[in-house]
Amino acid sequence: MHTLSILDYGIIIGYLVLTMAVGLYMTKKASSSLDDYFLAGRSMPWYLLGIAGMTNWFDMTGTMIITSFLYMLGPRGLFIEFRGGAVLILAFLMCYTGKWHRRSGCLTGAEWNIYRFGKGNDAQAVRVIGAVMGIVCTIGMLAYLIRGTSLFLGMMFPFPPTVCAFVIVAITTIYTMASGFYGVVLTDLIQGIIIMLSCVIVGVLAWQMVPDSSSLSKVALHVTGNSSWITSVPKWHTNMPKGYECYQSLVMFALFYLLRNILGGMGSGGEARYFGARNDRECGLQSLLQGITVMLRWPMMIGFAVMGIYFVSRTYPDMAVISKASQLIHSYYPAVTDAGWHDLTSRIANSPSHYSVDLINGLKATLGPAWASKLSLVGINGTVNPERILPAVLVNVLPVGLKGVILVAMFAAMMSTFTSTVNGTSALWVKDIYQNLIRPRASNRELIMMSYISTLLLVVAGFYMGICAASINDLWGWIVMGLTAGTLAPGLLRLYWWRCNAWGMFGGTVLGGIGAIVQRIFAHNMIEWKQFIIMTTLSFVGTIGMSLLTKPTDMNRLRYFYRTTKPFGLWGPVKSTFSSDERKELTHEHKNDIISVPFALLWQVTMFLLPMQLVIKSYSSFWMTLPLFLIGAAGLYRFWWRNLPPNDEVPTDAADRQGELETMQQGV
Repeated sequence: MHTLSILDYGIIIGYLVLTMAVGLYMTKKASSSLDDYFLAGRSMPWYLLGIAGMTNWFDMTGTMIITSFLYMLGPRGLFIEFRGGAVLILAFLMCYTGKWHRRSGCLTGAEWNIYRFGKGNDAQAVRVIGAVMGIVCTIGMLAYLIRGTSLFLGMMFPFPPTVCAFVIVAITTIYTMASGFYGVVLTDLIQGIIIMLSCVIVGVLAWQMVPDSSSLSKVALHVTGNSSWITSVPKWHTNMPKGYECYQSLVMFALFYLLRNILGGMGSGGEARYFGARNDRECGLQSLLQGITVMLRWPMMIGFAVMGIYFVSRTYPDMAVISKASQLIHSYYPAVTDAGWHDLTSRIANSPSHYSVDLINGLKATLGPAWASKLSLVGINGTVNPERILPAVLVNVLPVGLKGVILVAMFAAMMSTFTSTVNGTSALWVKDIYQNLIRPRASNRELIMMSYISTLLLVVAGFYMGICAASINDLWGWIVMGLTAGTLAPGLLRLYWWRCNAWGMFGGTVLGGIGAIVQRIFAHNMIEWKQFIIMTTLSFVGTIGMSLLTKPTDMNRLRYFYRTTKPFGLWGPVKSTFSSDERKELTHEHKNDIISVPFALLWQVTMFLLPMQLVIKSYSSFWMTLPLFLIGAAGLYRFWWRNLPPNDEVPTDAADRQGELETMQQGV
């Protein structure tokens, strides 16, 4: 079943050894201080942070799930990934939210709440609840990454998927614990180079495989039942296979996902690579680099989808055998769940002697002599499991040697996202809970040790949740449209409404977060758009209600926050206390920031579509998309690039900011 060669294994082992060596090499430097451990001393140049950001967006599990939608829908799969995979929040990070957060000088998003609301009990409460929700969200994200890793590795190696996932996660955890943000950024550079080269290779291979778009369309119709596979424009009603019927109203979902990304993007920026940026200009430049480099992901994913379509067409000339094989397994294991299906089929394929002779003979009669390799794509619903298209292509289509290189790229994608996610959340526990509440006078060595322990516990919790999940799409949908939607209002209103206070943040986070967790436990099958509406509404009600029921934040704190962060929105009472010249300067910056966003969104979406259209040789669609891309690029140049500040700011931290505030208060 498994076709990895000695060369492929050698490439994989060499990569893992190199990654571990780089991480361990940075251990001493990372342990110098918390700033060094979590932000690399705020000394990393923008291009390294930009590559680190790209690899963070480029996760293995996300690549698998997006490939599955591109396999089912063609280029239109991009619009489903407005929910997160298209990283539309980059437009906001690039135009203004990244620099807003950098100006705080904070180490974590939860610490930022002290900068925004002060040091009272209310601010401490929201700092802690923010850290707790960040930890919960990270456990969900790790579960999503680990679930995808087990699906992927289960087709690569002749071992149980959970064992394979455990090994790769253990290696990643060790170097993340040891090297902190230095190791994250430097290993991301190595991983980013591998990923980008692999993207180009896969895209070119797929392009060479396609005779023309009409021929590809016919094969895609046979395999997926989709008569509009090469179309780039979404329709109101789209045929979807069993298990994905909820996405039939594609335009409605795309609009909901776009709204979710606009709300989420407007509140984004509380991430290590922005807190650790050297100045405002480098915040924007690293976001620009992230957008350009993450674009390479899309020709790779459509390339895997194209190769998957041709592979499935060759492997299953009669698509009906897939349903028959699924029914046969169900007849022997009627209680098998979505979560246990891929483990069961993997064990049957790898160890057939441990199962009923009649079952194995039935699978051979149904699927043919190569039944073991074909079984990996049989889904629980009697259709091709689209989430396994990418690993199936790697195993069965790519040549020896190249297979190892692309596998390394997939490992790099998973490991880079894993490391940055864990590193940032470990900071929440160490800085905002342990040092803030439990051990204020803890030594640097003790705090670094706590970062090791918290990293380990996060991974264990995420691993357990991941192996119990039904599918990666199920987890991703809940994380994006349920859990994080429950924190949208606090994240948004804290930046744009002067009256939003710490108790409002606390109320919105608790109400939305608890709502999402309760929904997951008691109504886990709720459709995504309903999750989004309910959790977002709860978060807005909690934030606005609690803010209005409690006293506003101290005006000196608000004036200081407004002067240093320079946000726009409903800040009238605060903005009016500044001179007319200051207000005029702020208005000019705000106007350009706001106008830049729609151009950035247009530039980003069309930049993702264009290479996919080239890979599938849909040249007519390419020439229609290109003018839209040029309009977006021209607007971005006019309103954003030409207004980037000079590269002369000095990095600051929260202690510097607090000294500025105290000086200002003494002068009032």
